[in-house]
Amino acid sequence: MKKNIVILGATGTVGSKISEILINEGHQVTLIVRDLNKVEKLKHLGAETIAGDISDVETLTNAFRNADSAFILLPDNVKAENTRAYQRQVTGILIKAIEDSGIKYIVNMSSLGSHMHEGNGIMGGTGEQEVRLNQLNNVNVLHIRSAYFMENFLRTIGLVKKMGINGTVADGDHSIPMVATRDVAEIAAKHLATLDFNGKNVHAVMGPRDYTYREFTSIIGKAIGNAELPYVQVPVEQVKQTFLGNGFSEDFVDNLLEMGTAIKSGFMNYQKRDDSTTTSTTAEDFVNEVYVPLYNQ
Repeated sequence: MKKNIVILGATGTVGSKISEILINEGHQVTLIVRDLNKVEKLKHLGAETIAGDISDVETLTNAFRNADSAFILLPDNVKAENTRAYQRQVTGILIKAIEDSGIKYIVNMSSLGSHMHEGNGIMGGTGEQEVRLNQLNNVNVLHIRSAYFMENFLRTIGLVKKMGINGTVADGDHSIPMVATRDVAEIAAKHLATLDFNGKNVHAVMGPRDYTYREFTSIIGKAIGNAELPYVQVPVEQVKQTFLGNGFSEDFVDNLLEMGTAIKSGFMNYQKRDDSTTTSTTAEDFVNEVYVPLYNQ
């Protein structure tokens, strides 16, 4: 039976893939986005598009009202002077729209590490959002706790090309779960379409296995013909100044960097790995199919 499904974040790496999967399965998919030009492909495939953003409670409520399920998330705001206050405001808007609309099934994009509410940077907000959504009455909520996106390595292609190194603020030798966003999207789309969850639940999506940043960098190096490509842990202050120079607020940057530097504490490895949390796309698959084509552009 085809469903009526609302997707927030359809311009993002996960939301766009969820949308395409559901459209191709024949569901009625409604996208709420700020810039309709960015979802022209999905509209052409058959999605309904509504101009609006995460702060527009009336638009959200109206869209949710006729939906069987909705995919929601907590988007970053790089300009926020108080990141946690911004996150709380967004969560409050989402909750009001859910309550006022009467929608019964919500798939919430969360993250590994969201069992903690402090010491994990940005994810302190996703953890708090989980708790608040769990207080909704008569609404079924599924939290997708995703591992570190393999797509994050795409952000450092410029560094690899210009400097011959790969690097972030994270420790290079601490292994964490890493996942391709297409695997996250497939799982989220299935839950949105089948409504196979009741009450409040967590589905961790942890990729095929754990990788260190250094190991992943080595896989990239071999694929691009630089087998000796090194991983460098970049000093926090150096990265901070780069972000600030790009117009990010200091509080957002501090939250972002705390998330990276705290990985070594083990908070990303809290969830149990089993058949239900393990997905198939390996680092080698991702690098060959996604990273290398973009690197060669």
